[in-house]
Amino acid sequence: MSFIKNFLTGGVKTSEDPTGLTQDGNGNNNGSSKPSDPIVEGKFFPRTLYKFNGHDDEKIFIAVKGKVYDCSLGRQFYGPSGPYSNFAGHDASRGLATNSFDLETLRHWDQPIDSLDDLNEQQLGALDGWVSHFEKKYPCVGSLSAEPGVN
Repeated sequence: MSFIKNFLTGGVKTSEDPTGLTQDGNGNNNGSSKPSDPIVEGKFFPRTLYKFNGHDDEKIFIAVKGKVYDCSLGRQFYGPSGPYSNFAGHDASRGLATNSFDLETLRHWDQPIDSLDDLNEQQLGALDGWVSHFEKKYPCVGSLSAEPGVN
């Protein structure tokens, strides 16, 4: 009923997050209906990172330059049907550095981790800008490592 009242009277401000999932300046979730799971830093392999793609698991983890970030609050960007959804559950470093959303920029879980050795100075600068973005916006939950005997 309050929705109809707010709709008719204009009681809802357009700057409010309609999902109720707003963050304060410290990155804390202020409107969630359930408490956040504690963030535990860990070591991820490409195989274990893959399940955090927004489909197989509700959480969305993305690796950038060896660090894994919890991008679940950016679901509209990294979740299913988001513009960066290809990166969910993967090492997105090459795609971010080259500004490419093609699946070919992503390594599969059973391939070696991308060394990024062939990136030029401009691409490395772009990647560093993305790292800065992720560090400011999303919590780092671990690191990405090669899986012995697989990568």
